[in-house]
Amino acid sequence: MAVDQIGTKALVDCSVAAADIAPGTITSAKLAGSIANAKLSNSSITVNGTSVALGASGTIPPVQWQSVVVSDGSTVTTMVAGRGYFVNNTSAAGIVKLPASATAGDIVSIKDYAGNFGTNNLTIQRNSHKIQGNTNDSTISTNRASLSLVYVDATKGWLYTNESNVVDLTPFVAATGGTVTTSGDYKIHTFTGDGNFVVSTAGSGVKGEVSYLVVAGAGGGGSNSSGQQAGGGGAGGYREGKQTCGSYTASPKAAAAGLAVTAQTYPVTVGAGGATAALPANVAAASGSNSVFSTITSTGGGGGGLGNPGTSGPEGAIRQGRSGGSGGGSAGSDGPALSGGAGNTPPVSPSQGNNGGAGASGPGQGGSGGGANAAGGTSPNNTTLEPGGAGTPTQINASNVTYGVGGPTAANQDDGSTGTANRGNGGGGSAGPGGTGGGGGSGIVIIRYKYQ
Repeated sequence: MAVDQIGTKALVDCSVAAADIAPGTITSAKLAGSIANAKLSNSSITVNGTSVALGASGTIPPVQWQSVVVSDGSTVTTMVAGRGYFVNNTSAAGIVKLPASATAGDIVSIKDYAGNFGTNNLTIQRNSHKIQGNTNDSTISTNRASLSLVYVDATKGWLYTNESNVVDLTPFVAATGGTVTTSGDYKIHTFTGDGNFVVSTAGSGVKGEVSYLVVAGAGGGGSNSSGQQAGGGGAGGYREGKQTCGSYTASPKAAAAGLAVTAQTYPVTVGAGGATAALPANVAAASGSNSVFSTITSTGGGGGGLGNPGTSGPEGAIRQGRSGGSGGGSAGSDGPALSGGAGNTPPVSPSQGNNGGAGASGPGQGGSGGGANAAGGTSPNNTTLEPGGAGTPTQINASNVTYGVGGPTAANQDDGSTGTANRGNGGGGSAGPGGTGGGGGSGIVIIRYKYQ
């Protein structure tokens, strides 16, 4: 007689092995009741950290949210795929790190617990994988932000998805070159000589801009061959642009925006200061050399005029201050007064410099060199120093420094002063017969940008 059903009382535990049952002979209709989980080797399954018993029902979330993580920069939380993180950045900017290994479809989620990512930014370290196809960390700087990242492949790495109230996920600029220092969330690259600014990662929008300061070499001060007071050297051309999200006090002469950069190498040229004219050479002092960064060129300051008796023709030309970023001052004259060299040559906006001072007629008073913020003046007499045109201050390098001061005139019998190196300050003109002018100061290039 065939057995239609096998009841639980008809079998002794473990008396029937799998080998005793022909495939396909036991169907649901042949079983009375159900098989208890205890009779199964695996009684549950786990998905995304959530365990569900076989035969039970439930909702399996795509992400298992964790307890609140306090992230104050002193510790770094390495995230795990399939988990979400409430991040509390109340006390300071925080850092989380993506998983070290990832496969396609892995997901992590982040939520601003305290609603202050805009004040204390959250940095997402990429941990060897790309983020949005870029090889640099990312930053969230929006209050109450929430987002998920899903891993795709080695080309794109982790991609953002399900962003809510997130407006700042683009990477920051990453670069090398010069002497690098930091000030808060900003990097500062200082070039006191020629070099390269190498951008490996370019941001977008305001995060793709850099602030810049480009100061040219200054003009040398004129020497004195005859008792006529020589002119001071003009300051090196001064050009500055402030990144839209910059957080320093720029010069009043700074342009309203910085310079957008892309991933490439930017050669940097730092101009040398102009030499004075060694006596008995009958020439004006040399102008300074240009400084260059990308599309920004600052012109070397004009050299100061030579003190000698001539008033016109070739003699007059060497007594007149030369044009440049700021103009050199002209020497004094026994005849008609000589105007100082023109500043802001070639013209740019905002102006890179000012005119040199005029050389007076009569007793032979010389003019001082023009500065970044003011024109040069004329010495009231041969025994009084006339300061050069004023420079302009900036805090682009995290300290208040004045650049682009025009070269002064000297007191009677004095040699001219040497312009300060890497400030673009003009060399001083000599007042005494046989006195030597001072050499112009070299320029500088400074690049600043937000990096986190």
